[in-house]
Amino acid sequence: MKNKEKSYSPLSGYFMLLLLVSLLAGGALAAKTTATPGFFIAGGILAVLLSPGFFVVNPNGSKVLVLFGAYKGTVKRNGFFWVNPLLSKQPISLRARNFDSERVKVNDKIGNPIMISVILVWRVKNTYQAAFEVNRYEEFVRVQSDAAVRKMAGMYPYDNFDEHQSEVTLRSGVTEVNQALEQELGDRLGIAGIEVIEARIGYLAYATEIASAMLRRQQATAIVAARQKIVEGAVGMVEMALEELSKKNIIHLDEEKKAAMVSNLMVVLCSEKDTSPVINTGTLNQ
Repeated sequence: MKNKEKSYSPLSGYFMLLLLVSLLAGGALAAKTTATPGFFIAGGILAVLLSPGFFVVNPNGSKVLVLFGAYKGTVKRNGFFWVNPLLSKQPISLRARNFDSERVKVNDKIGNPIMISVILVWRVKNTYQAAFEVNRYEEFVRVQSDAAVRKMAGMYPYDNFDEHQSEVTLRSGVTEVNQALEQELGDRLGIAGIEVIEARIGYLAYATEIASAMLRRQQATAIVAARQKIVEGAVGMVEMALEELSKKNIIHLDEEKKAAMVSNLMVVLCSEKDTSPVINTGTLNQ
């Protein structure tokens, strides 16, 4: 079946090695006994012909076996083995690997140029697809990762400047963005038999040409938000002060005096610098 990985069971390499040694020893003994080197020469030629069939599979490694263009199977068991010497043996690592992409300049959802890179942890899951469905699967991972991060960056804005806005952004929506990136990479790399273990944004920043302008915008947004909080708190404090003064009958203020008091309190509470108090030793009308 197409794209189907098959398991191959090779012979033990130790058994075949012992057999070849026995064959050479027997040929040497026969040559010594009969005084003719033919048996030893024949044994040596046979050993040379069979020796390319030996191979080793390390932990988390594999060998893809092909006979004259026909896929015969994949050996994933660790150890020392022997197969038909005519079989080609392509090694494919099954270990997890890290890929840190280069920083690329792309436009986010609202058109701002940003610099972004991705960190990908991946491994080969299907050796048949990795060997035969794509040309150089490691290069395929690199190119498709670059394409995926470009597409993903265009789906989200870098940031939003309205705290009440619920839209997911590249900067704040880390979990959602990384999940979308993993899904996109999994779909793209599945054709090569690659399993995406983890994918996340490794670097994210505005492009150099707009970085200073966007920093000022962020600072202005932060200042406006802080001012809003200060004003909300000041209004609450003034309201509480007037209410307490009225409730405890400490002083009776007409509307004009209330307005003056509100104005003074708002100036004191909202000012960026410390205020200098002025003591009135006369009456309230002075």
